[in-house]
Amino acid sequence: MRNNDKKAAVATYKERKVIGGVYVVHCTATGQMWVGQWPNLDTIQNRVWFTLRLGTNPNLELQTCWSRHGADHFQFEVLERLDQQESIYVRDALLRERGAHWRTSLQAKSM
Repeated sequence: MRNNDKKAAVATYKERKVIGGVYVVHCTATGQMWVGQWPNLDTIQNRVWFTLRLGTNPNLELQTCWSRHGADHFQFEVLERLDQQESIYVRDALLRERGAHWRTSLQAKSM
């Protein structure tokens, strides 16, 4: 790759629009759901699945369920996409707020 091509590729990568949001991991075998929020929805499913396959996911309940039922019984779904924010502080606060909203909403539906 030529130097100009590398610079163009780096510039394109830096200019990409990163969309954060709220997601849910659902175990179809048990009906359990885990809600999370992340600043980059394009990367989070791969990250969660990778840690689950390695047995290193920080959510022990999710990891135990994955180990017991296997990858075939899990689904990933984006619940809400958030517009890109100018401020990281505003983005993080909005992600926490929307994540809490979805957790409460899904818990109420399951009761």
